[in-house]
Amino acid sequence: MTFASILYLFLYSCGLKADFEPPNQVCNDSVQPNISYEELNDLLGEERVIEVNKDIRIEGYVISSDRAGNFFRSLHLQEKKSETGQGIQIEIDLTDLHLLFPIGTRVLVNLRGLYLGKSNGVYKLGSAINNFGSLGISRLPGLVVQEHIFVSCGKDEAIEPTIVNLDSLNEKLINTFVELVNVQFSSEELGKPYALQKEETYRTLYDCTGRTIELKNSGYSDFYDDALPEGNGNIRGILHRNGKDFVIVIRDTGDIDFSEQRCRDSQELISSDHIYISEIADPENRTDARFVELYNSGQDDIPLNGWKMNRYTNDNTEVGSSIDLTGQVIKANRTILIAADSAGFELVYGFKPDLVAGSNTAAGSNGDDNLELVDPFDKVIDRFGVPGEDGSGTNHEFEDGGAFRRMEIMMGRPEYLFEEWIIFNDSGESGTIRQPLLAPQDFNPGER
Repeated sequence: MTFASILYLFLYSCGLKADFEPPNQVCNDSVQPNISYEELNDLLGEERVIEVNKDIRIEGYVISSDRAGNFFRSLHLQEKKSETGQGIQIEIDLTDLHLLFPIGTRVLVNLRGLYLGKSNGVYKLGSAINNFGSLGISRLPGLVVQEHIFVSCGKDEAIEPTIVNLDSLNEKLINTFVELVNVQFSSEELGKPYALQKEETYRTLYDCTGRTIELKNSGYSDFYDDALPEGNGNIRGILHRNGKDFVIVIRDTGDIDFSEQRCRDSQELISSDHIYISEIADPENRTDARFVELYNSGQDDIPLNGWKMNRYTNDNTEVGSSIDLTGQVIKANRTILIAADSAGFELVYGFKPDLVAGSNTAAGSNGDDNLELVDPFDKVIDRFGVPGEDGSGTNHEFEDGGAFRRMEIMMGRPEYLFEEWIIFNDSGESGTIRQPLLAPQDFNPGER
């Protein structure tokens, strides 16, 4: 690099703002790739972090930009400019990386002396940091960037996103440039800003079948206080992970085109036989630790708008109380927990429930009531017990105990079938387990 380039890097590595336009970089095509991203991933294997001590070089196209402040001190590369390929993230202790590496720039990376790691499904390069005896990836000092990252002499390329629906996302797309089609912000989000000031904020996107994904925004971005757009359409960004869930990060608001009409409300009302009652708790020692757990065995996230949970008290044939589940989203292969008492549940189990319904609801049953789960179209999806029959002394009594759905059951059933359950109680019918249960040790809320 030229002296001006090195000075520019020095100013930024010290956190100072340069008051001149960045110099033209000296391009370099002498460094050529000798390994693919897939081969690089195989090199890491099952290790958390490794030091690269071989002469390994990769190429990639820049897909991120920190111009609007939604990315911070990280450079994201995609192996191919248009075809579906893998991606990698380089942690760099510089700001305004878009001035040195504009979107579409082809770069060559010399990995010798760098560290390679994987976090949240994202492969990362950088320096190493020791976190209590465990190595992690930290930012590459600005003054050594020119020793590892070389700008190609070719012109910047137009990077084409991979067009995807929410049901076609997969691990190989992580850290690549994608375009999600036919999505919109949930009605609950409309009117809110992209992010809270100085806080990383997640906003929920839906497609018209009820699948969801989170949009991650920085509270330091230039657009953090802009209102979320209405309408429906496409959104471009870089696919990331948050735990087990996919998230998308935009470069700026120009990545969003919501010019189409929103899905009708009726299209956001989703039914699914994959949602069912998986656990009911009435601990002998704590009435305030009662809860009902629902599980989604399907592959799609389901908004529970219009869903409800009914309770038939004792031997009543009329619904005694109903829990409105609107606003809840039950993710694929996940649970939601409905508690009778918020403080009691958190004190006993150590975390907050998803919904608090009160003691006179299905979540607060004392063990002889009958419960049913109903979809937005008034169809009974799942049922525990027999409405009109008091549970005391029957095969659906769970007084001072609990009811646990057998693990092989993967669908709801509109009529109660005892064989699908393992039931504990103090005085139930033969076939149930007459053994009271105690909270928290005898229950596993949130786990299936």
